[in-house]
Amino acid sequence: MRAALALAALALLTAPALAAPTAAQKDEFYAACMGIAQDAKLCGCKADAAMTLIDERFMGVVIASMKGTSSPAAGDYNAYNSYVARSNQICKPNY
Repeated sequence: MRAALALAALALLTAPALAAPTAAQKDEFYAACMGIAQDAKLCGCKADAAMTLIDERFMGVVIASMKGTSSPAAGDYNAYNSYVARSNQICKPNY
């Protein structure tokens, strides 16, 4: 299981470069995170990490999921879980 998660995360990180998330998306991500966690340090770290871990399209998927307006599509589910795991490794190392 752990190896599969590591491989999925690696695939996510080595995927062809697509459009980077926008500054507006980063702000929206931060605001959504603060609405959930109310932890400026964690939300700042997660917003910064998202800018390097995922692309513009996928940032929209993550934000919508955080806001509760939609869930990741079946085709995005593994990548979403990998993103969450990787961002937690970065921002919550002892999680």
